[in-house]
Amino acid sequence: MSGRLTTHVLDLARGIPVSGIVLQLRRLENGESLLLREAATNADGRLDTPLLEDAEMKPGEYELLFHAGDYFRKMDAEISETSSSRVQESTGFLDLIPIRFHIGSEGGHYHVPLLLAPGGYSTYRGS
Repeated sequence: MSGRLTTHVLDLARGIPVSGIVLQLRRLENGESLLLREAATNADGRLDTPLLEDAEMKPGEYELLFHAGDYFRKMDAEISETSSSRVQESTGFLDLIPIRFHIGSEGGHYHVPLLLAPGGYSTYRGS
């Protein structure tokens, strides 16, 4: 079985996948951070292809950096356009969300989802 690294992003507050969120994958090695890939999520909150697969899967330390601030600023703009005169609280608490993790097996499937809300986030190793 070939290895692969995948992700997806869900907006827990709205109960929908997050489309258009930009993310970067970096490999952390010898005190350096090497950008491997930059992509944006599709309408399903996923990427069209795995972040890494097959020969690209190497054991080591990695970081996914999610540009959540851009998504929340867009949501704030949409809320402002559709809301009445009542004051809406800004969702601008989170900006860049780094998730560092270890790949130990070249042949494994590593799925790193981001569950996002205006005041916090969660992640886990999915299947």
